[in-house]
Amino acid sequence: MVVITSQEIARFRSELAAYPEALKALDEIEDCEGNIEDAAISLAIQAGQEPNISENWLDGLAKRCRVAICKSELKEDLTNGRLNATFGDLVAASICPEILITAVIIYVFKSGVNEFCEPLEYKL
Repeated sequence: MVVITSQEIARFRSELAAYPEALKALDEIEDCEGNIEDAAISLAIQAGQEPNISENWLDGLAKRCRVAICKSELKEDLTNGRLNATFGDLVAASICPEILITAVIIYVFKSGVNEFCEPLEYKL
């Protein structure tokens, strides 16, 4: 479970101020006391999806976005905490509903970008 503080929410809010959907997602995260997973499930329901209410639903969603997130430029932006650039690129890629992108990128950022992207680095 990834939980962010009110200070982190404020930082992300100022960084993502140009994106109304990101701000709406941050409001939901704040309403869920910083719990990214709970907020993502609520946002998914609002977006018309039917998430299962399992412990790792957000992890599964993030993994479906892994190829886009782990492209070198995007990975570097996210590793360096540039959520604004990452958000814009993922919106353009249309990999999941825009309202869920904030939860996905914060989840990956807080969980560790390098660890998240590591499975794509393995060669068969």
